[in-house]
Amino acid sequence: MNQKDKNITWQNMNVSKEMKQKLHGHKSFVLWFTGLSGSGKSTVASEIERIFYKKGLSTILLDGDNVRHGLNQDLLFSEEDRRENIRRIGEVAKLFVDSGVIVLVAAISPIEADRQAVRSKLGNDEFVEIYVDCSLSACEHRDPKGLYKKVREGLIPNFTGISNPYEVPVNPEIIIQTESMGISDSALKVIEYLINRNYIT
Repeated sequence: MNQKDKNITWQNMNVSKEMKQKLHGHKSFVLWFTGLSGSGKSTVASEIERIFYKKGLSTILLDGDNVRHGLNQDLLFSEEDRRENIRRIGEVAKLFVDSGVIVLVAAISPIEADRQAVRSKLGNDEFVEIYVDCSLSACEHRDPKGLYKKVREGLIPNFTGISNPYEVPVNPEIIIQTESMGISDSALKVIEYLINRNYIT
């Protein structure tokens, strides 16, 4: 706690996370999808959220681009701002976990230390890291947002995977290889992991 925070006290609440989980009828946790731009993070996360909805599970999907339209619209793409972007997404994810909701985060989040910092804020087994593994060449070939084309034209500096590094997860819970797996199979791999470890039924 720094000097400006010394008069701030944590306020305990009457309704606990466990009570809220019971209300929702399931555990709450974070599925954190990380990978290069164009690897399929948002597509797979959205498909899983659709499956969860059909199962009657309470969810929220925090897409990296979408969050930058609102909460993080003041941030640019410097190293400091990128780290702050992930920190804020992690704090929001924790708030939703505490409210009993399953959180799906789809964000490049290229730095291992930043991802682990988010993990450290959550309880045991509340953070499931999913590495959406897809080669740079395949991502660039897909280029769903036209970003790689702009990078090659010199219109976008500091782009992850080309001019900025992407640190592959050291020990992710799940690896999805979207170059060889379709959306349905990728989603099924995540669902099976969650069922086998009693996250969902």
